[in-house]
Amino acid sequence: MNDPRPLYERAADQFASLLKTVTPERLDGPTPCTEFDVRALLSHVVGGVHRIALIGEGGDGLSVPARVDGVADDGWVTAYEEAHRRFTAAWADDTKLTREVTVPWGTVPGAAAVGGYVMETLTHTWDLSWSLGHPLPLDPALAEVILPIAHEVLPPESRAEGAPFGPVREAPEGADAYDRLAAWLGRSV
Repeated sequence: MNDPRPLYERAADQFASLLKTVTPERLDGPTPCTEFDVRALLSHVVGGVHRIALIGEGGDGLSVPARVDGVADDGWVTAYEEAHRRFTAAWADDTKLTREVTVPWGTVPGAAAVGGYVMETLTHTWDLSWSLGHPLPLDPALAEVILPIAHEVLPPESRAEGAPFGPVREAPEGADAYDRLAAWLGRSV
């Protein structure tokens, strides 16, 4: 993926559309990430966008937690939009895609870092969609692009105790690309 920014923008727009369906009473609901309820998942996603934005700005993304605190129950859309604008500005310069950056999984070119956050966004979009009862259709083309990348960069043998992704699970027969991605990343589908 030479320039994952267009994919990231599509993934971010999709997440933003889904986020607009979240009501405050849903924030305490469960997610497929057993350590997160919906509120904690949103905190993690918004914090992750700020982290990759900081990395694009030249900062040390490992020095900030991948979560945000203090967002009002009705403030998640605004918080995400602000983080997304920061990301877009931080990664606007094409030369940043070839610059080496440090992300939680290692030192990689900027394009690989942004690509990792495309996968992160799509995965958590599926998580949120599941939590909300799948209120909107998800763009299958995005998951189709990311699924083979997930197979390559997250092989089953790389899963260790405490890793952010659990062991690979079987997706049901006829599962769509999002369900296959979720199962590959350890979610029960």
